[in-house]
Formats: sequence, structure tokens, C-alpha cells
Amino acid sequence: METGPELILRRPPAGTKAKGAHDMSREYRIQAALAPVFPQVPTMVAYAAEDESPIGSELYVMERVPGVIPRKELPFEVAPDRVSALCRAAADTLVDLHSVDVAEVPDLRALGRGEGYVARQVAGWTKRFAAARTDDTGDWSDVVAWLDQHQPADVGQCLIHNDYRFDNMVLDPAGLRDPGRDVRIVALLDWELSTVGDPLMDLGGAMAYWVEEQDDEFFLMFRRQPTTTPGMWSRDELVDYYCRAAGIDLTAREWRFYEVFGLFRLAVIAQQIWYRYFHRQTTNEAYAVFGPAVGYLERRCRSLIAG
Repeated sequence: METGPELILRRPPAGTKAKGAHDMSREYRIQAALAPVFPQVPTMVAYAAEDESPIGSELYVMERVPGVIPRKELPFEVAPDRVSALCRAAADTLVDLHSVDVAEVPDLRALGRGEGYVARQVAGWTKRFAAARTDDTGDWSDVVAWLDQHQPADVGQCLIHNDYRFDNMVLDPAGLRDPGRDVRIVALLDWELSTVGDPLMDLGGAMAYWVEEQDDEFFLMFRRQPTTTPGMWSRDELVDYYCRAAGIDLTAREWRFYEVFGLFRLAVIAQQIWYRYFHRQTTNEAYAVFGPAVGYLERRCRSLIAG
């Protein structure tokens, strides 16, 4: 007897969530709209609002995409040349995403708020950081002031993923094993944060998570992706490749803003988690390192600003 595709149900996490977070309807619509113009999205099957859901929660159902998802380590040993090919595929896929013509897709075009994306992001994440401060939060005023004073104009308005990491990718394992085949990213997952904005802000956010083998001990402890695997590109190599492929002329001095902002954004995310742990809103001991992590990211931002 023939069976249909495997299905996955997505729903928000249980408990109180921030306003606007985990919007299943939005995520469903984005992926459905993307499918004809960017095939690396799961096939959407159905959406149900909270008042009509059989489980009492907003949800959507999608087809499962076969493949492997990299976590802290790759799922099996991969030759360095295949790892390098994976980096190229990751960069090319990001370029392809940023090349989608959102003007031709109404559900994507509606995400845009016009010029000023960089400014809105600097202001928005600064506000979130202020709301999540704890007694041990360092003095970030110089970093925040530098970001405010050095923000560039938007380099473009395109669809951005906003959480572009290896653990949001589904890979075809055949390409990782066989040098005669292409390394393929068959799907991108978790489109909750996607919007229309500046492509270099997307790249800066992705690079904040890209820990290199040559980084210091604390940053290496921060690693949650297989970016120290032999054959992985450095952050500079990936940024240079992306800019060439996307046709963006960017100097190292200009890139500094996006790198610092990416780390600042990551620090805000860590601070929001630390805030919950600090105030005993969660007792998960895994969050005990997030306070020191915020302090480390503060020092890293200052080091980049100093050049």
C-alpha cells in the first residue's frame, strides 16, 4: 500500500510568549509564497488558527524534508574538500535567497517597511537590550553609541532569513560523502524571523555564530555549529565569497559595522535568556553561562571597534 509523505506539525512553545513571537501564520505564508521562486522550503500542507486547532494552539503542518541537519558537529566524518563545498553551497544559497524578486510576490512584498531597515534594527535591538538589563550587565553605552553613529544606509531591500545557520539547513548526505556529486542544501527551516531588509545584516547575523578554530577559548566554548571542522572557511573567506557572488563592493572597514552589529544582536539574545535565569523565571542550569557570554561579547565588540 502506498503511503503519503511524512508530515511535521509546528506549533509555538507552551507557556507565555513575547508579543509577535512564534507567529505560525506568518511563517506558513512566507514559505508557501516562497515555494514557486525559492525551492529550498518545505512544502506547506495546512494551517490552523488557535480557535480552530484540534490541539488548542495555532499550528501548521509541513512535509518532512529528508536529509541531515548539522548541529554542533557534522553527522558523520566528512572530507575537507566536501566541507569546503558545503561552505560554498551555504554562501550560494544565501545569495539565491537574497536574489528573490520580492516585488513579484505579494505575500513577500507585504513584509517590507521601506528604507531604513538598518536604523530600525539598531534602534529595536538597543531597546530590547535596555529592557533585559540585569544588575550585572556591563556598560554597553560606547558600543551602542558606535553602532548608532556608524550605521550605513541600506544596501538593498530583499528577503532575508535572519537566522541563517547550519542547524536551520537540511543537507543531502550524498553530496557530503561523494566528491562526484554537488553538496546541496535541500531546505531551509525556521522562517520565523524572516523579513524584507538589508542582505548584509543577514550576513552579519549569520557570521556572529561562525566560530573559527583559531578563535579564543571562550568563543570556542560558545560554538553550536560545525564551523571548526577541517575544510571550513573562515568568516572573512565566506564574506568575501558572498560579496563577489552578490556583486556587492564592501571594504573591511565597511564590514566592521555588520560584524559588530551581529555580535551585539547575539549579545541581546543571550541577555534576554540570562534575564530569565537571573530572575529565576527558569531554572535550566544550561543558561548559567549566558551572563558571562554577554560580558565576553561586549569585549569582543569593543575589540572590533578598536580595529
